[in-house]
Amino acid sequence: MRGVPSPAVEPKTQTHNKKIIKALYKALACGNTQTLAKLLASDLEWWFHGPPNRQYMMRMLTGESKHVEFKFRPRRITGLNDGVIAEGWEGSKAYWVHVWTPNEKGLIHQFREYFNTSLTVLLRAWDGDEAENPTLWQTDSRVRLTHSLPDLVLAI
Repeated sequence: MRGVPSPAVEPKTQTHNKKIIKALYKALACGNTQTLAKLLASDLEWWFHGPPNRQYMMRMLTGESKHVEFKFRPRRITGLNDGVIAEGWEGSKAYWVHVWTPNEKGLIHQFREYFNTSLTVLLRAWDGDEAENPTLWQTDSRVRLTHSLPDLVLAI
């Protein structure tokens, strides 16, 4: 599936990719645009799912908004294949999931943002057996208990 991290990437790459994403959130928190520019590919592919007025990350990365409009504080950052999933929430009105994919040069070239949307990532069976689709990642259960959100399932 295009835009979703591909399977079977070694843990060393996952660790490196997580460091890149942690550096991105640190730069966002400080308003460090020079570091952000070094982390993002010039042809960043972007996809957003959620209410249009909640596109905070797009406004921050394009310079349309200052880093103070919305604070992205990841509660969980998980390496998943060749990408990284970050999840956070602020009270009961804002829940977000970001899926970042760095390229072989370490630049982030794909970004998927899900705002106020519950997310489940499944591994598609490679041998054609549709009955075996293990869950790779799912929205934190605390969020599921306290929020009523539309659910989105990605199969990779």
